[in-house]
Amino acid sequence: MAAVALILYFVFGVLGFGWRSWQQRRHTGSTGFRGISGRPGSLEWLAGVGFVAAIVVGVSAALLQLADVLTPFDVLTAEPIQAAGIVIAIAGIGATLYAQNDMGDSWRIGVDARETTTLVRGGVFGWVRNPIFTAMLVFAAGVALIIPNIMALAGFALLLAAIELQVRIVEEPYLLRVHGHDYRNYTATTGRFVPGIGRHVTQR
Repeated sequence: MAAVALILYFVFGVLGFGWRSWQQRRHTGSTGFRGISGRPGSLEWLAGVGFVAAIVVGVSAALLQLADVLTPFDVLTAEPIQAAGIVIAIAGIGATLYAQNDMGDSWRIGVDARETTTLVRGGVFGWVRNPIFTAMLVFAAGVALIIPNIMALAGFALLLAAIELQVRIVEEPYLLRVHGHDYRNYTATTGRFVPGIGRHVTQR
């Protein structure tokens, strides 16, 4: 099953980052890659580094299990659980690509504070504000079920923490500064990662 997890990571990387960046460059002249925000040691910087580290940890978990260095928790190795993990991970890949497509030319990896992009509120962004991150977490949860060892579970927890930091510390303040009232209204009606949850109450 570790080999399956590695294949899924490869597919996710090729489609979610490589192919999407190529498409972005083809349409806009830019890959959309903006890198890690903030000075080293800041919360913004930790969010970006944590995201990269989570991917490295997840891939390493699969490699180490394949090499029999790590073993999965027995209680989570039942075939129905691992089969569900494969379905969930594939669904996460598909959902990531779908949400990226809905974001269109505004899609970015990271934030450039000097840049202004369109506030996307249509498609799946009408249901949740961060559907790409939600889909990534779905993918990571699926992989953690495929290779349920301690390192894979830690990688999922690290990804969750990094995404929370990225959204709350980097992206939301940036979007509020750039889009102001429109973004406030958006956050008041649309959940952060799942519909209806994480909405901001506006002051009247």
